[in-house]
Amino acid sequence: MLKICRTALAISLTFSSVNLFAFSNDQETSLPILAPESQHAVSSKRIAAKFSRSHYKPVKINDDLSEQIFDRYLKQLDYGRNVFLASDITEFEQHKDDFDTVVARGKLDIPYHIFNVNLQRRLERYQFALSLLETPFDFTKDETYTFDREDAEWPTSEDELNELWRQKVKYDALNLTLTGKEWDKVKEILTKRYNYAIKRLKQSESEDVFQLVMNSFARVVEPHTSYLSPRNAERFQMEMNLSLEGIGAVLRAEEDYTVIQSVVSGGPADKSNQLKPKDRIVGVSQGDEKFEDVIGWRLDDVVDLIKGPKGTKVRLQVLPGQAVDESSIKVVSIVRDKIVLEDRAAKSKVIYEKPGDENSKKLGVIDIPSFYNGLSAHVKKEIDKLNAENVEGIIIDLRGNGGGSLTESTLLTGLFIDRGPVVQIRDGANRISINSDKDGVTYYDGPLTVMVDRYSASASEIFSAAIQDYGRGVIIGEQTFGKGTVQQHRPIARIYDINENPYGSIQYTIAKFYRINGGSTQHKGVVPDIAFPTAIDPEDWGESKEENALPWDMVPKANFKSLTDVSTDVEYLTSLYQERVKSNREFNYLLEDIARYQAEKDDKTVSLNLAKREAKRDERKAKQLTRTNERLVALGLEKVENLDDLPEELEELDPLLEETARITFDFVSLGKVAKNNSKD
Repeated sequence: MLKICRTALAISLTFSSVNLFAFSNDQETSLPILAPESQHAVSSKRIAAKFSRSHYKPVKINDDLSEQIFDRYLKQLDYGRNVFLASDITEFEQHKDDFDTVVARGKLDIPYHIFNVNLQRRLERYQFALSLLETPFDFTKDETYTFDREDAEWPTSEDELNELWRQKVKYDALNLTLTGKEWDKVKEILTKRYNYAIKRLKQSESEDVFQLVMNSFARVVEPHTSYLSPRNAERFQMEMNLSLEGIGAVLRAEEDYTVIQSVVSGGPADKSNQLKPKDRIVGVSQGDEKFEDVIGWRLDDVVDLIKGPKGTKVRLQVLPGQAVDESSIKVVSIVRDKIVLEDRAAKSKVIYEKPGDENSKKLGVIDIPSFYNGLSAHVKKEIDKLNAENVEGIIIDLRGNGGGSLTESTLLTGLFIDRGPVVQIRDGANRISINSDKDGVTYYDGPLTVMVDRYSASASEIFSAAIQDYGRGVIIGEQTFGKGTVQQHRPIARIYDINENPYGSIQYTIAKFYRINGGSTQHKGVVPDIAFPTAIDPEDWGESKEENALPWDMVPKANFKSLTDVSTDVEYLTSLYQERVKSNREFNYLLEDIARYQAEKDDKTVSLNLAKREAKRDERKAKQLTRTNERLVALGLEKVENLDDLPEELEELDPLLEETARITFDFVSLGKVAKNNSKD
């Protein structure tokens, strides 16, 4: 059960967008007229056949599917609805019932035609954007820019399209102005950015189109199903073999940005503690050289710029995920390294009930970054270390753990129970198999808590669900991601192929897994026994937010017996926790941030008035500085006058782990231990 977010490197190259219909012959351009290559028709037919015959979800290639592929394809080409005109869409719609023929028979002329039109439209837009840079913008006007137009109407005229792009270019210029740049520098940067975008359009390749079409097909089947181009299939294998040298981050393209999808636990990006999912990389520098602006670049090109030999330094300009302008950019310096398994291994530490007092009660914390092969053996060693320290309870930290080996999730669960089923698996033929722990040994029987968050997925959910169903421990944190599916990776090429062009590969879902209580983790994930505050509603996050995701359902309950009914304990622990956090500074900060996020999350506009944006930025920075100094005072440290002067001690703060430790100490006081477990 591999962590599927790796495929983000291979899909949805929306930056190159797609194109269709006739061009004006009087416009001088060097845009390529793209057409399918010899291997594409064969690949398309094989992909359609494999999905139809082997996917867990029944796939019927008909007009309904065709219309969904068509809609997805257009969305990938023009997510912001600011490239095509309504008249273009009307013309394209005559082909919306032809996309079943496109994928099943490899008749690819229509999507290639649309892609070519998109190239032309994008060229026109960037040429218009360049023309706007001849005159500085007036940032004293009260205007707004709508940055999310996913559900907007298509523009009906070129004038309307021009106005959308005027606002977009003014938004880009204001973001740079907020960083202290004068107009000449703003003009220089944007001119270079838009000219690079034009250059990128002219470098579009046939494989870009095919990849976009096939992933439009794959994603209307199911969100963890995808096509990988030959280049990305090779990169996927490199990652699977952990032979990649770089910063250890999985990237994806989103509009004009390169976005951090996840960081490899133990890798350079993770160790920096400065890169988070949803952060956007807007500039890249080799060592101490000048930054290269990469907004609007192809994902492949950004990846090639970031990766490099072990021991070399790369600097990134990073725009935090929630930021709306470039005034929040921070510079992250990372030394590239080889991403090896040992860096991703589970690690443990001891924390004290009274920090600084080595005679106080102790807990062990085992951080598990992923469910890699050999995980359970490593955790055994960490438990031995913690037992030697005489810890009175253990916290398993699965925050950010996107999953991995199904076998290891079973073996890890087996360390904490005597014997019994751990997970149920149903394949496409409705056959149910059960993975069980059979050794009859409980390797650790003391008080146990498990930390999860909304990034905990797949194998993490199998483990935490089993611990919860057995009553073996208390689950603490956020509702998990909700990925309850198993994928298989297969190359498209066959041994007898003689085509000189390489083939890609596919990933598709072959099974679903279920809790031993019969419920699926799909969509719902694992609901914690004690929930921490969260800004994101579970319905707006994870698998439940994915289009075409498989539904939640149930299978019969497995034959198992709970160890303990912890519901009464959870009520008691929750009451202590809720009373305690009323006066917890960090939790109150979190609640303030959640309230602000909830108030602002539906506003898809941003002001184009410089004074208003500066005031909002200054207010945000002042609040951050106030919080920082309150933290420093609490730690007995000197206050700072600038956010750039933060001491290292603040980077080590983890209020959620600290509160989980307090809950675990409360749990220890109840004297709970695991009972021997066996099937009924």
